[in-house]
Amino acid sequence: MKFSCWLLTFMLMVARPGQLLRADDSENGNVEQLQGPTRTVTEPPAAAESQEVTTATVTVKGDQSRAAMMPGENDRKAAKPKESAEFAPRTKMLPSALFERLWNDSIMKQEKLKAEIERLEALHQSDAKPELTPEQVEAQTMYENAMDVLVKPRTDKRVAFTLLRKAAAFNHLKARAQLAWAVLLGHWMGFDFHHAADEFESLANDGVAEAHMGLAFLYSVGVGGKNVSQPLALIHYTLAALGDDTLAQMALGYRYLYGINVPINCEKALVQYKRVAKKVASRVTFSNGPVVHRVRLLDELENPGSHETEIVDYYQLLADKGDVQSQVGLGQLYYQGGKAIQQDHQKALEYFTQAANAGNAIGFAFLGKLYLEGSEQIKADNETAFKYFSKASEMGDPVGQSGLGLMYLKGLGIPKDSNKALSYFTQAADQGWVDGQLQLGTMYFTGNGVKTDYKLAMKYFNLATQSGHVLAYYNLGVMHAYGMGMLRSCPAAVEFFKNVAERGRWSTQLMHAYSDYKQNRIDEAYMQYALMAEVGYEVAQSNAAFLLDREEVHVFNDRHEDLIRAFYYWKRAAGQGYSAAQVKLGDYYYYGWGTSTDFETAAGLYRKASEQQYNAQAMFNLGYMHEQGLGMKKDWHLAKRLYDLAAETNTDAKVPVAIALFKLQILAKMESIKETPYRFIFYLDENIAANWDLYMITILTLVLALIMYTRRPFQQPEPAVDQPANEIAAAAPAQVNPVAVSPASPPAAAAVPTETTRGVAADTTEQTASTSTSGSMQATEGPSSSSATAVASSTSSATSSANALDPTDL
Repeated sequence: MKFSCWLLTFMLMVARPGQLLRADDSENGNVEQLQGPTRTVTEPPAAAESQEVTTATVTVKGDQSRAAMMPGENDRKAAKPKESAEFAPRTKMLPSALFERLWNDSIMKQEKLKAEIERLEALHQSDAKPELTPEQVEAQTMYENAMDVLVKPRTDKRVAFTLLRKAAAFNHLKARAQLAWAVLLGHWMGFDFHHAADEFESLANDGVAEAHMGLAFLYSVGVGGKNVSQPLALIHYTLAALGDDTLAQMALGYRYLYGINVPINCEKALVQYKRVAKKVASRVTFSNGPVVHRVRLLDELENPGSHETEIVDYYQLLADKGDVQSQVGLGQLYYQGGKAIQQDHQKALEYFTQAANAGNAIGFAFLGKLYLEGSEQIKADNETAFKYFSKASEMGDPVGQSGLGLMYLKGLGIPKDSNKALSYFTQAADQGWVDGQLQLGTMYFTGNGVKTDYKLAMKYFNLATQSGHVLAYYNLGVMHAYGMGMLRSCPAAVEFFKNVAERGRWSTQLMHAYSDYKQNRIDEAYMQYALMAEVGYEVAQSNAAFLLDREEVHVFNDRHEDLIRAFYYWKRAAGQGYSAAQVKLGDYYYYGWGTSTDFETAAGLYRKASEQQYNAQAMFNLGYMHEQGLGMKKDWHLAKRLYDLAAETNTDAKVPVAIALFKLQILAKMESIKETPYRFIFYLDENIAANWDLYMITILTLVLALIMYTRRPFQQPEPAVDQPANEIAAAAPAQVNPVAVSPASPPAAAAVPTETTRGVAADTTEQTASTSTSGSMQATEGPSSSSATAVASSTSSATSSANALDPTDL
C-alpha cells in the first residue's frame, strides 16, 4: 500500500512540471505547446499543417493512460486537444492568406501604374518628337525668326509679320494665332475682329493655348460678334492657363485674387501668379531689363508737365559741351530706356566712355556692366568688365563694388571667392546700392558663403524693393509663400508675385498703347489697354475707362455700352487702390452713368479716396454732398472743413473752394434771415426757393455783364475839319441869291462834293459841318436872320440836289 502511494505521488510530481510548462508557453502564444508534448519540428514550412495534425494525434494517444485513471475529468481534457487540432490550422492560415491577398493587390496596382506611365511616356514622345516635313521645318524656322524680330526693340516689325504670313501659309498654328492677335489689336495690320474670332475658334479646336486666350478676351470684351459672357471667358482662360499661356495665368490669378466672377481664393491666385513670376525671375538680366513707364492718361491730362524729348535735347546740348553729369545721365537713359527713348546700349556706351575719359567713377562702373552682360551691339568681355569694375571700386563707387562682388561670387573670368564677394556686396549695400543689397540678401537666403539667416535676407530684400528690383520682390514672395523666417502669408506672397508678373516683357504692350494714343490711334490704344486690363494691370484699366469716358472709342458705337464698360473698368481700378479711379467711380454712382444712382455709395467712395490717398477732388465732392445733404446728413460745418482741407491739399483747388465758401456764407445769411420778420420773402414762390441757385447764377451773370458794360473804353468822335472859304465859294450852286449872302460869312453848305465815289458817311459829316457853320452865322449876324434863313434853305436844297445821283452822271 505504501509502495503504491509513493508511486502515485512520484507520477504526479513528474506530470505537474510538463503541464506548468505548457501553460506558460500558452501565455506566450505558442500554439504547438498547447497541442501536445514539446517536440522539435524539423519539417519544412510547407508541411506545417500536417505536422500540427500529427502532433495533435500523438497528444491524444499519450493522454489515454491518464484518462483511464480519471475518467470524468480526462474526458473534458481530451476534448480540448481535439478542438484545438481543428481550430489551429484555420488560425495559422488566416493571417497568411490575408497577407498574400494584400501583397497580390499591391503588385497588381504597381503593374497597372507602370503600364499607365509607359503609355503616357509613349504618347508624350510621339507628340514631342513628330516627324516634321520640310515645309513644317521651314515654317517653324520662319516663326522663330519672326518672334525674335518682334521681341527686339529696334527692328522692323513689318519683316516679322511677313515671315508670320509665310509660316501661316504652311498651316503653322502658332503663326496663325499671332496673325489673329495682330488683326484683333491693330498691330501693323488693320482691324478685323470677325476674322480673328474665326481663327481663334478653329485653332482652339486644335488645342492651341493662345487661341483659347483670344476667345476668352473676345467673350470678356464683347467684340468679334461675341456677346459678353464671363462664364465662357472663364472657361477659355482656364483652358489657356492649362496650356501654359502666361497672360491667361495672370488673368486667372487676378480674378481669383479679387473675386471677379469667381469666389475669392488666395491659394489659387498664388498658384497662378507664382508660375508667371518664376518665368519673369528666370529671365531677369544684370541690367534688370528695359524700364516700362506706366503712364496714366487721366493724371497726364490733369498734370501735363514737361515733355521728355525736350529734357533729352537739353541734356544732349550740355553733353556735347562736355558736361560730365549730362553724359552720365544720357548714358543711363539709353542703358535702360525711357518713355520717349528706346533702349540703345551702343549710345549708352558712347556716353559712358566720354564720362570715363573725364575720370567719372559712374562711367567706369556702367562700362563694366555693359561688358559683363553684353548685348547685340556689344560683345561680352569678362576681362574688360573686371578692369572697369576695379577702377570704379577703387574710387569708392558702389556700382563697381557690386560688379566685382558678382564676378567673384559666380567666378566670371576669375576664381570664385565668396569672402571677397561678401565684402564687396557689403560695401555696396552700405552705400544704398540696390544690386549690393539684393546680392547680399541672396547670400544670406541661400547660405552661399555665409550661414543661412532669413532675417538678414529679408532685411536686405526689403531694402532692395525700395528701389524696385524685380528679384527682391520675387524672393520676398517665396519667403512669404513658404513661411521662411516668418509666418506664412498668402496675401503678401500674392502681392509680391503679382508685382513681379506685371514686370514681364509683355508689359511693353502698355508702351505700344501709349504710343498709339499719342499718334491719335485711339481704337488701337483702347484694344491694347483692354487686353492688359483683363490680366490685372491697374494702369490699363484706368486708361481704358478714360478713353471710353471721353467718347474717343469707336469700337462699339453705343454711348450707353461705353459708359457701362467704363464703369466696370473704373471699378476694377478703384479696387486696386487708385484714388482718381475711386473719385470717378463715385461720380458714376452720383450721376447714374452706367449704373443706378446711389448717393451713399458715391459718398463712401469719396470718403475712401480722401482718407487713404488725400485726394483733393474727393474732399471737395464730399464737402458738397455734406452741404446739400445727399446720401448723408446735411452738415455745413463739416462741409466747410472739407472745403478747407481740399484747398490745403491742392493749390489748384483754392479758386473753386473760395467760390464754394462764398456760396456757403450766402446760404448761412439766408438761413439767418429766415429767423427774422423778413422771412416771408422766401415763401413768395416755391419755384424760386427750389431753384435758387439757378436764379443766383443768372443775377451774378447780369451783374457781371453790367460791370463790363460800364467799364468799357469810351471813343470820342473825331472833330470836323473846316474847309477854306475860297473852296466853299467855288463849290456854291448858281441858284443861291448873292444879295442874301453876307460877304463876311461864306456859305456853309457849299462844301458838298459831286463825285459819285464819295460815301454816304462823308456826306453826312459834311452836312453836320454845314449845319454847325450856318448856326454860327446866325449867332454872329444877329438882325439879318432872314437872309441867313434863306441861305440855310438854299443850302439844304443844294445839298439834297448834290447828294441825289443823276442817271446821266453814270
